[in-house]
Amino acid sequence: MGYYDQDNGNGNAKRQKGKRGGWFLAGLVGAIFGGLLMLVAIPTFDLLPYEMDISGEVTQNDGETDTTIPARNVSVDINTAITKVVDEVSEAVVGVVNLQEAGFWNEAGEAGTGSGVVYKREGNSAFIVTNYHVISGASQVEISLSDGTRIPAEILGSDELNDLAVLRVDGKSIKQVAKFGDSSNVRPGEPVIAIGNPLGLQFSGSVTQGIISGTERAIPIDSNGDGQVDWNAEVLQTDAAINPGNSGGALLNIEGQVIGINSMKIAQSAVEGIGLSIPTNLVIPIIEDLETYGEVRRPYMGIGMRSLNEVSSYHIEQTLKLPNEVKEGIVVMSVDPISPAGQAGLQEYDVITKLAGKEVKDIIALRKVLYAQKVGDTVEFTYYRSGEQKTGKMKLGEEDLLGS
Repeated sequence: MGYYDQDNGNGNAKRQKGKRGGWFLAGLVGAIFGGLLMLVAIPTFDLLPYEMDISGEVTQNDGETDTTIPARNVSVDINTAITKVVDEVSEAVVGVVNLQEAGFWNEAGEAGTGSGVVYKREGNSAFIVTNYHVISGASQVEISLSDGTRIPAEILGSDELNDLAVLRVDGKSIKQVAKFGDSSNVRPGEPVIAIGNPLGLQFSGSVTQGIISGTERAIPIDSNGDGQVDWNAEVLQTDAAINPGNSGGALLNIEGQVIGINSMKIAQSAVEGIGLSIPTNLVIPIIEDLETYGEVRRPYMGIGMRSLNEVSSYHIEQTLKLPNEVKEGIVVMSVDPISPAGQAGLQEYDVITKLAGKEVKDIIALRKVLYAQKVGDTVEFTYYRSGEQKTGKMKLGEEDLLGS
């Protein structure tokens, strides 16, 4: 009952404590020595069903035959792998400074900072991908390098729908270029590394580690702020820490390849560890368009539309005259007469149920199918007019504004 911690001046108790501790230590040493002796002696007396080889191989003896099983050494140093990736890629992740005119003299002041990834160097120029929201509203953009040097950047193009933008800078100060990997090979549980500039440039080049928590996550996007979802962004989910300022930074696999451009974090008091990144397989065709055209060339049909599930049952029956089995589709609310849809003969109150062989249950589904096509493609579509099913073809045009 607390005997060994008491100090009541009893000398006998002190001597008894030392004596018992000595016996215990002697016994422990003896047990260890005996165990080692048995480990050496047992193979000598052939008491085990296998033989130990100093080469690291195990020889299995079943009484009739001897089978030698080669030893397999597995050595993974995850810390070394991460530091190697950081050394190879960190300087390809830069700070992006959004400067906007403000004040009496209309001087450009710093409105915000984010991150960007150098993905190509061509001629005297280097190209950087970042998020649209990082450079939105900027009158000037600057790139901040790892040594604190700032260089001006030109915005080549941006796409609000996918939250991406491409910048061009003088390439002489750029030391590293990141390599893109195949994001379709990413699996949940795979280790990843995020590099960016959280909370401003004072934490530039911050590195966080995590795993892929999920793939093909769909996040609703209201691009024009009207309260209606315009698009579902497909993203990777990770628990690697992504904070304000990380936007536009790199999500890397353990081989040091960029598999995503970090875009956002779900910021709610009950949510922790949910970061989102745009997969590189979606990023690559977008930045190619932004480099070439300054915008993403999306095909369009030229209609105003509404999801059928938003229409009252009265109008479904009386106005659209749809059969009972038709529960999903797109209602054509208006048609531009010189658009692809107008040229294909679509009319107000037609209900589109298929496009390019795919069922379209609502506006988001239609846009997903439509944007998978190319400008100039001819696609088939199925629709209902006054309750009668029809089919048609249209040659897709080029969209100049957000819509379809």
